[in-house]
Amino acid sequence: MADNATLASLLARIARADHAALHSLYQAEAERLFGLTNAILRNREAAADALHDAFLRVAERAGQYDPAQGDAAAWLGGLVRYAALEQARRRGRERPSDDLMLGDAALAPEALEKVLAGAERKRLHWCLATLEEKYRRGILLAYVHGVSHAQLSARLHLPMASVRGWIRQGLLTLRDCAP
Repeated sequence: MADNATLASLLARIARADHAALHSLYQAEAERLFGLTNAILRNREAAADALHDAFLRVAERAGQYDPAQGDAAAWLGGLVRYAALEQARRRGRERPSDDLMLGDAALAPEALEKVLAGAERKRLHWCLATLEEKYRRGILLAYVHGVSHAQLSARLHLPMASVRGWIRQGLLTLRDCAP
């Protein structure tokens, strides 16, 4: 994975229609970003399609990236996550159930480590560890595995308002977290 300055530089070049920069970004980030799409979709072919869609969006929207607003890797991750969720909606596929008998893997906070790198990853890991289990689990299911609030509500046998509240509270706690 490339460092944030390199990614930001590549995005700036892509915004100026530099196709070599898009190729370089793909070479540097495709493996990591494919892991994210595959974690959400749990289907290699669909994950590859989502990654392709995401890189089309990168080519179109690179000029929208603002380094002052955040990390380039996180911006890319957001585009890729969105593309994977759109792919899942188009396919009408169910999300992972956490049932090992069905082949779904159990969730752990380490799943987010595949998405982020460096100091931000360490900070996020530390902050996730400080969250109550219900907040951490809700965030991981929603933002790493792409489970909708309605599906979380059904899976956890809780009202939708509770699930939304947990995720919101967890995100607010993460936002204010400083190790």
